[in-house]
Amino acid sequence: MSLIVSAIGQGLLWGVLGIGLFLTFRILDFPDMTVEGTFPMGAAIAAALIGRGVSPIVATLCAFIGGAIAGLITGLLYTKAKIPVLLSGILVMTAAYSVNLRIMGAANLSLLGKGNLLNAGIFQGLPNYFNSVFLGLIVITIVTVAIAYFLQTDLGQAFIATGDNETMAQSLGINTDRMKCLGVSVSNGVIAMGGALVAQNNGYSDVNMGIGIIVVALASIIIGEVVFGNLTMNQRLVAVTLGSILYRFVLLIVLQLGFNANDLNLISSVILALCMSLPAFQSKFNFKHILKRGFDRNE
Repeated sequence: MSLIVSAIGQGLLWGVLGIGLFLTFRILDFPDMTVEGTFPMGAAIAAALIGRGVSPIVATLCAFIGGAIAGLITGLLYTKAKIPVLLSGILVMTAAYSVNLRIMGAANLSLLGKGNLLNAGIFQGLPNYFNSVFLGLIVITIVTVAIAYFLQTDLGQAFIATGDNETMAQSLGINTDRMKCLGVSVSNGVIAMGGALVAQNNGYSDVNMGIGIIVVALASIIIGEVVFGNLTMNQRLVAVTLGSILYRFVLLIVLQLGFNANDLNLISSVILALCMSLPAFQSKFNFKHILKRGFDRNE
């Protein structure tokens, strides 16, 4: 039971990361590699500030601001300096590694004995791991509602139009460069906030915790889309969180089967590849028709 609750809690906390990447990967059509630098940056900022006695809420908000600034730099490199999109993200991601070391003053920073959001007073007395479930629910609800509301505004519609068809958006008078900078900033701010939450849940921040993180975020998005199919925009945001929880359950099952924890990145890549190739296989082999024919024969 504890493992299931823990998986749900982690899925909710890591779902923040998935929603952040969803903004650039799905809506803006912007392949952003900055993620692998801003996720540990959020963790580093939160851990450093909490270690200095700053309120965990303020530290988490500062993590959002730090990630947003890094995302803005990526956006400016792409839109103003005309550096290719992938290279812009890689440049900021690489720079963020040194920045994160500066922020923490070491490669690893422990939060042992420090007050954080997970051990706040309102969560005292709860059974094991339920604090991460409640905190995750609160944060993911706020983030999802805020983004869903933003996407309904004129600015949000301009943001969506930029990702759908940039030429058409420009013909409507939309400043697409500004939309890209805004989108990448908000996306990386949310991702850094996810890093801050995960660091508080883990009890430490590590400069290498961003390695392979983009695969984890993509897994949440792809699993949600594969499992729940065609959805509205708001429903897709919820599906990302549910995909994150399902992904945690898949990892839990894999580890229970005896796989080595050091192989998690390999396993994550295999899971993601299987999920992304499933629609192609489904179309090729027409699984639904095969299943229906099987049921008809049994009847």
